[in-house]
Amino acid sequence: MESDILQVYEDEIHSLEEEIELLTQKFESKQESTFYSDEEIQISIKSLQGEAKQHESPPDLKAELDCLESDLSFLMKFTGIWFTNYSKETVEKTGNKTIQKHRLSGNCYSLPFQMEFQLLEIQSNESISAAVTDLSIIMECGEYSDLSKFVSSAEERGNLLLFFRSLSSFAEWCEHRKCTFKHFKLFLFLFGVLYEEAERRR
Repeated sequence: MESDILQVYEDEIHSLEEEIELLTQKFESKQESTFYSDEEIQISIKSLQGEAKQHESPPDLKAELDCLESDLSFLMKFTGIWFTNYSKETVEKTGNKTIQKHRLSGNCYSLPFQMEFQLLEIQSNESISAAVTDLSIIMECGEYSDLSKFVSSAEERGNLLLFFRSLSSFAEWCEHRKCTFKHFKLFLFLFGVLYEEAERRR
C-alpha cells in the first residue's frame, strides 16, 4: 500500500518535470514564432509614420480603418501592450502652436496602467516638432519597488518610448516568473509530501 502511494508521488513529480520541459519548449517556440524580421518592422513603422505610400489612398473609410486596425494589431502583438481606453482634447491652439491633452489606459500582459500627458506641437515652415509634457503615470507597483522607481523616472523624463519599451520587457518576464514559481511551488509541495511519507516508513 505504502509503495503504491510512493509510486503515485514519484509519477506526479515525473509528470511535473515533463510539464516544465514542455512549457520551456513552448516558450522557446513562442519566442521564435513572434520574431519579426527587420523588414516587417520597418514596413510597419513606415506605415505608421505615413511614409509607406499612405496605404495607396484607400477609396473609403472602411478600407482605411482596416489598415489602421492591422497596424495596431501588429504593434499590440509585438509589444504585449493592449489599450483599453483613449481620449484626446485640444487645450490650446494659437498660430503655429498646438497643445493637446491625451489620456489612455490599458494592460501590458497582467500589469494595468493609466497615463495622462500633454503633447506640445510647434509647426515651423514644413516641419513639426513635438514634445511630451506633464506626464503622469498610474500603476499598482505593489511588490515591484524597482518598477515604482522606474515609473517616477519616466514621468520626470517624459520619454514615452522608453517607458513602453521597458514596461513591455518587464511585464513579459513577470509572467514567465509567475508561471515558473507556480510550477515549482507545486513541485516542492509534492516533494514535501513524498519526503514525509518516506520518513514515516522508516
